[in-house]
Amino acid sequence: MFEFSNKAKRFSWILMAIGAVALVMNFMTNDAAHGDADGHGTEMHAEAAHGSDHGAHAEEAHDGHGEEAHAESHGEHGEAAHTESNDEHTAMQAEAGHGHAEEHAHHSPAANKPWSRLFHNSFFFMAIALGSLFFLAIQYAAQAGWSVTSLRIMEAIATFLPIPLIVMIIIAGLGVGHVHHMWHWMAEGITEEGSATYDSIIAGKAAYLNGPFFMARLVAYLIVWVLFARILRSLSRRADEASSTDEKWAVWRKSRNMSAIFLVIFAVTSSTMAWDLIMSLDPHWFSTLFGWYTFAGMFVSAVTVITLVAIYLKMNGYLPELNQNHLHDLGKFMFAFSVFWTYLWFSQYMLIWYSNIPEEVTYYMARFEEYSGPFLTMLVLNFIFPVLVMMSRDSKRNQYFVIVAGAAILLGHWLDHFVMIMPGSVGTEWSIGWIDFGICALYAGAFIQVVFRSLEKLPLLHKNHPMLAESKLHHI
Repeated sequence: MFEFSNKAKRFSWILMAIGAVALVMNFMTNDAAHGDADGHGTEMHAEAAHGSDHGAHAEEAHDGHGEEAHAESHGEHGEAAHTESNDEHTAMQAEAGHGHAEEHAHHSPAANKPWSRLFHNSFFFMAIALGSLFFLAIQYAAQAGWSVTSLRIMEAIATFLPIPLIVMIIIAGLGVGHVHHMWHWMAEGITEEGSATYDSIIAGKAAYLNGPFFMARLVAYLIVWVLFARILRSLSRRADEASSTDEKWAVWRKSRNMSAIFLVIFAVTSSTMAWDLIMSLDPHWFSTLFGWYTFAGMFVSAVTVITLVAIYLKMNGYLPELNQNHLHDLGKFMFAFSVFWTYLWFSQYMLIWYSNIPEEVTYYMARFEEYSGPFLTMLVLNFIFPVLVMMSRDSKRNQYFVIVAGAAILLGHWLDHFVMIMPGSVGTEWSIGWIDFGICALYAGAFIQVVFRSLEKLPLLHKNHPMLAESKLHHI
């Protein structure tokens, strides 16, 4: 049985502590920046009002005799009333200025930054957990035997799925409630003809992009995906308790059937999820390849994490049945799907660049012009680096090469998700700093806690799997 070591626990708690500080600072620094903006706006409007009032008095002074007659007719009381009226007017102007500045700051892209950072890391870790669930289902549906030694790792990673999903649902709900404006199509009046914010393109998509239906879809993803993750985990536990050959085959067949059902559902929901959560951040733009593109990044990230966890267990004396041949196969998936991701990236980019349709090319123009650093870096990390490091047979069987390549791939896809999310939510108000990596550390610490505690609950080896012997003898 696996034991979650004190060293690993301390490391995860340190990551979570750093992440908690980063999360607090994420919102506090943003609020402070907006407070400064509000104060500056109030001061400017008050000064403008004062200037306007002073100008009015100067103009009255030029009236000469008319002004004197007016002052004499009203007396001291009139002057006091006039002064009081001007002071009240100045205060009203200042208050209006404050309200305008506050509203402008609330609607500015910079106000979306803390929510976008949290959403970015949530989606990245959700993709890892969901990709692991998909890979687990593939093993059962394809009746694969080689992967039996790593099935429990896939199950454990999939148990992390509810956490980032719930966080994203909360962020989306706050967007529908206009707490932030990450999704432009959620703006008030944007689908109402005659409104100051009316957008005919978004109005044409209102049947799909509307708050209630959007939230219903997100909740449906949570329920369905988590339900299948729990079903496969429960069947795996039942298989360990099977007392006869017939019983273990019956449990395995049920796992295969449930996996086949899940894969059909996943084929649809993985794409609609990508449209809902990421592509709708740029609601004027769409790509028919976007679902596949998001899936490729999700899958290679998941396989990479599965491989790194397997190496960690192996290096700490667990899973003696997992040998270099299994590591080689996992490395082949990392390499192959890095190439597949690149193929989809290039296909999407090349078709849009070649057709040169204005409403399509703006997507890449923003990323080339304003996000060129992370955009080009993620291409190197996601394609060039894996090809150079993992192409040979020997490198896939060397755990240190795989660890280095895996770290590069994960960083590359973290940046890929950053580039997919930030331009549509914060525009040019982007930055990458310790807060971004701190929130990632928070998720990484929580991920270690959940996954390793899950690994503790069941034996690491699926002992009653019908194809266990094939996995132990696996050789390529």
